[in-house]
This record gives sequence, C-alpha cells and structure tokens, in this order.
Amino acid sequence: MGAGIATENKMDLEQIKEDTRKVVQGLLKEAQLEEGDALVVGCSSSEVASHQIGSYSSEEIGKAIFETIVEELQGTGVYLAAQCCEHLNRALIVEKEYAKANRLPMVNVMPALKAGGSFATAAYTGFKEPVAIESIQAQAGIDIGDTLIGMHLCPVAVPVRVEQRTIGNAHVVTARTRLKYIGGERAQYK
Repeated sequence: MGAGIATENKMDLEQIKEDTRKVVQGLLKEAQLEEGDALVVGCSSSEVASHQIGSYSSEEIGKAIFETIVEELQGTGVYLAAQCCEHLNRALIVEKEYAKANRLPMVNVMPALKAGGSFATAAYTGFKEPVAIESIQAQAGIDIGDTLIGMHLCPVAVPVRVEQRTIGNAHVVTARTRLKYIGGERAQYK
C-alpha cells in the first residue's frame, strides 16, 4: 500500500458502525427529510482512527461507515452524496439516477484512497450506478472529521445537535437546511 494508507485496522468496526447509526438516526429524526432529498456526507477515516485528516486512509473504516449510512437510509427515499477529499476538489459521488433527476452535470473521475478518500471510494464501489458531480445543494449533511461539507448544503444551514457527537475518534457535526426568510417586517412565515 502507499504512504498514508492504513495497512491494519486497530479500530473496533462494530463500534464505528454503532456510532454512525446513532448519528444518522439522530439527524433523520430532526431534519424531517423528504423523498428525493439529499444527505451529503464528508468523512475522514484518518480522523476516525485518531490520525490527522488525509494521513491514514482506511478502506475498512470508509466501507463500514458507508454501508451503515446506506442501511439507515433504506426506505426513506433520501439520496446519499459522498463528498470526496480536497484532491478531487470535494466532488461528490452520487447515484446516476439522482444526478439525472436533478439535471446535475456529471464529471469523469473515480475516487481512490488517496485521491478522493476511503468513504467516497466505498460509495463508488457500493452504489448501483455511481457518478461524480462537482456540486450539490443537499438538504442535510454529516461532517465526520471536519471535512468541510458546507459548500454542498442549501442555504440556510442549521446545526442539528445529535446525542452521538463522534464516530470513532472523529468529531461529528450534523446539519439540516431550511428555506430562506425573505421580506420585511410585514412578512409572515410558516
């Protein structure tokens, strides 16, 4: 394996899956997502494993987190958008069906452990028809290990405080979005 790629896993993958499950369930409960909405997830497997972001990519951790999120989204109609790392300009891996339905321009790239990251690579191999896109306006997001997902959230992003605030050793931030309030002092809102 190359430099900065985990060759052994000292993390408890079952605990990582349980942490992930709790985060996703907490966000879904609060975000009130609808069928066709998107959940953007950025994930540093290095941070999950107590290393600096980008320094210790773990295929096993990326896959465990991806598979758990997919399980939790089953039956919701919510699409997962997996954010790549900065080496792919934080492009996203989504199902082709989602990209076509939302008329999102597709780009030609395949993530790898050190160019895209372990989570996006797991999405690329785990999705039915994966494609890469450059941007999205997702209705909710999960940032695992301070990967900076904000550029892919609809305005206005609102933090969601879930009970589980870490996955492995990575800091987790979750968010939902809401419609912008416009108008002046006489405006009324739902």
